[in-house]
Amino acid sequence: MLQRIQTVYLAISLVASAALPFVFSLWTIDNTVAVFFTDEPFSIAFFAISSLLTLISIFSFKKRQNQFVLNRLNMIFNFILLGFFVYRTLNLSGETEVSEKGIGIILPAISIVMLVLANKAIKRDEDLVKSVDRLR
Repeated sequence: MLQRIQTVYLAISLVASAALPFVFSLWTIDNTVAVFFTDEPFSIAFFAISSLLTLISIFSFKKRQNQFVLNRLNMIFNFILLGFFVYRTLNLSGETEVSEKGIGIILPAISIVMLVLANKAIKRDEDLVKSVDRLR
């Protein structure tokens, strides 16, 4: 059932982790050089893992518990990626003027929020199925 609300949340998370990093820069060094996620091998790997986990989670709609666990694992990867971005922006070396932070830094946070909302919807579906099974 791909028409459920958690699929919409997961699709937004997929867009935030697969498509938007190509559009938005992570930060700008010296107000001239924009740094995208492709300049950091660590961020390439974690955005790819996050995108893959979200895609697998979308198509495992028949196994709600599996979907729930995949989303939790995806949240952990996004927290690691967010922590890496915070660490990296606080430790930019050799700066004489303040660099401009891009919107690409908050993409893992957007993905985390969407995954939390998807997990809440999955839990609600699971509770509904359990309550119907009790009535039988």
